[in-house]
Amino acid sequence: MKKTWLLVLTAAALIIYLACAPSSPNTPGISSTEYFEDVTLTHLPQAPKLHSLDTGFGDVDKDGDLDIIIAVENDVNRLYINDGSGRFTWKQGVFREVKNDSEHVRLSDFNNDGNLDAVFVAEDDQTPELYLGKGDGTFRDLSDELPSKSEGNGLAVADVDQDGLTDILVGNSGSKGQNFLWLNNKQKPGSFIDRTSSNLPEINGATQDIKLADLDADGDLDMVVGNEIPPNRLFINNGDGKFTEKADQLELLVPLHTRETVLFDADGDGDQDILFANLTNNGGEWDKDPQARLLINNGKGFFKDESSTRMPANRFSTYAANVIDFDGDGHPDILLSAITIPGFNADKVRAYRNNGQGKFTDVSTEVIPVETAGRSWGICIGDVNKDGIPDAFVGGWGTQARLLLGKKSRK
Repeated sequence: MKKTWLLVLTAAALIIYLACAPSSPNTPGISSTEYFEDVTLTHLPQAPKLHSLDTGFGDVDKDGDLDIIIAVENDVNRLYINDGSGRFTWKQGVFREVKNDSEHVRLSDFNNDGNLDAVFVAEDDQTPELYLGKGDGTFRDLSDELPSKSEGNGLAVADVDQDGLTDILVGNSGSKGQNFLWLNNKQKPGSFIDRTSSNLPEINGATQDIKLADLDADGDLDMVVGNEIPPNRLFINNGDGKFTEKADQLELLVPLHTRETVLFDADGDGDQDILFANLTNNGGEWDKDPQARLLINNGKGFFKDESSTRMPANRFSTYAANVIDFDGDGHPDILLSAITIPGFNADKVRAYRNNGQGKFTDVSTEVIPVETAGRSWGICIGDVNKDGIPDAFVGGWGTQARLLLGKKSRK
């Protein structure tokens, strides 16, 4: 009898130990590391075949938490409502019940009424969408009032002419890939005037991404454009929303097929650096070098490619990247999607740790749960469960989107 009870107690102790022991990121079925918990199965609608290409976080129903708007390729765009704890429910019937080829979405208050609005761009069917929020999770559809249609891919929203209203920049691909600048109308905020011909150089760049930041420390927003067809481009703002290309200020050592551009202070010197996330080919054969490239700003808007000494080598292709301080040390780290090309095969999301001086180490095994893999797209960062720690939503092309809740790290 004593032996029997001893066995029972030993088994119980083992169960308690296993329940409390730290999760190993290499153990199949375990969805947690010291840095993230993959809560996809319990916190997100399950849609394993959806093409979730881009995501915006924002409190569209004004209840104090972050909701999710998703740009969906060849299906209806989606709104996921947050219950306050980071658990999301699909609210249907919000956007047009049309299966557009949506590529990107951005949120902003375009008409200055205190409610978040949404703009989408679409590629193949060239149908952008504009929705003005009512503040309760519903929207007014003003898509037909946008200035023009195009093969939209890149998308950025910000006040580029410093008039207090949010403007729209659309990156276009295709044979007529001139990008658009739509300035918000001062007389009717939330409507837009096409200022492409007067404010942007006439360039067809097959653009995939546009990002805005003050790159030369003059107080206005400049622009970096990531292109499918080289070269990527840098444009400096004159302060009124008129952009001039400065090719000599952007060091491009190799031809790139760029899908995501990230502007952030990588080396902690107070200015904005550039990360280009790249493909070898969009699902085809091996072509260009997909190495992620980090270009360091000298403080005056001149960028030098220092990837060889600052970035881990990679051969996977990357459709999305974003910055997040996942270890809580005050320095911006990087998350990258990964897809194996040739083959277009699902791969694990990658995590790169910043040493505080802009040198990055691949710590994916330590940081990313095993389940956080797929043909990943559109990484969005925000605190969805209101615990003060940043979380990550990772979209997917024909694979389940993932939700990672950040955890207090060893740092």
